[in-house]
Amino acid sequence: MDLSSPIISHLLYFLLLVSLVCPIYCSKTSSHHLVNQTFQQEEKFRKLKEKIAIHLQRINKPAVKTIHSPDGDIIDCVMFHNQPAFDHPLLKDHKPASPPKLPKGYIEDNSSDIFQLWSLSGESCPEGTIPIRRTREEDILRAGSISKFGKKLSDFRKDANSDNQVEYAIQTVTDEAIYGAKATINVWSPYIETKNEFSASKVWITSGPPDNQNRNSIEFGWQASPSLYGDNRARVTVYWTADGYKKTGCYNLLCSGFIQTNHKIALGSGISPVSTYNGIQYAITLMVWKSSEDENWWLKWGSGGLPLGYWPSSLFTYLKEYANDVQFGGAIKNIKITGSHTFTQMGSGHFAGEDYGKAAHFKNIQLVHADDALVPFRAHSTDISFPDCYNLKDGYGGDWGSYFYYGGPGRNINCP
Repeated sequence: MDLSSPIISHLLYFLLLVSLVCPIYCSKTSSHHLVNQTFQQEEKFRKLKEKIAIHLQRINKPAVKTIHSPDGDIIDCVMFHNQPAFDHPLLKDHKPASPPKLPKGYIEDNSSDIFQLWSLSGESCPEGTIPIRRTREEDILRAGSISKFGKKLSDFRKDANSDNQVEYAIQTVTDEAIYGAKATINVWSPYIETKNEFSASKVWITSGPPDNQNRNSIEFGWQASPSLYGDNRARVTVYWTADGYKKTGCYNLLCSGFIQTNHKIALGSGISPVSTYNGIQYAITLMVWKSSEDENWWLKWGSGGLPLGYWPSSLFTYLKEYANDVQFGGAIKNIKITGSHTFTQMGSGHFAGEDYGKAAHFKNIQLVHADDALVPFRAHSTDISFPDCYNLKDGYGGDWGSYFYYGGPGRNINCP
């Protein structure tokens, strides 16, 4: 190649000029794009925080007293008539119901005493108020959006995303008409592998089409959920939906619907103490029943005292009359981020075969019939999604009546 050629010389000069100018120009263009992108993200985040602030003002009702729990929770004592329930369009003119009689045959369980952490200091909410766990900005930010906060995407059997499997070990009873369920569930502190997973021990009272498109559900028990609560602590948790988890319902008091009548228990608050492996076992007795006095679905938590509150039957379509099936047991969410099964534990994190003091259990399981009477839970089916990861073993007799052990460690040699 003749480098002295005028054409070649001009080409080399042009290439040299481009090599000197382009880095500066391209750098400026890239920097401008980066700055613009950063500004857009900051603006988007600022608008989200503004929306969150408005939402917090709507759901955090004025408090007459505030209690700081040792686990970092803030409990607001809110006047009964100011609670979130009465924001619901169907409940604007709702006349609060008085606690009904308990179902016939109800017997208090003599399990070890169990408390909520916020009340251990001796602080309490005054009569005429209800305790509400305060929602904070970080709670909503963990959910990713206001629309997702406090809500589930689907039923306990299958998440809407195929990579987010909800796994379970449950017993189910199906009948033409069921009016409630009761069980004593011991409480543990299961290991949760990732912040978007959970471990729950619950009762599900459901009704509606089996395809779940508009299924009605009331759920109650305890749950450890870092994404919902910000930690792995076991907390008393309820949920409801009237349309298959699409638009209606939420956890606890995070939306309008459930009417709380008890001033001593805060939904979503941490439970203490919890059971220990081969040690003392601590349990909660829970019951939901449809009262024939007012047709509402009432919730009773713990031994003694008055019910915690109720779901007005007007919230529902199928559960307006009765339920047609009930599930008891454990569920976990498995985020398959590595291709391996999660280490998230169900119950105590030990298999059912280890029995009392080692495996988690449900005992004194009963159903409520149309005559407002509790009856033993006998005819049922057992469903276990991944038996090598979690399992269940049932029994009947003695002071425990109908019972079962359940749970497991998740990932293990047989559950890779």
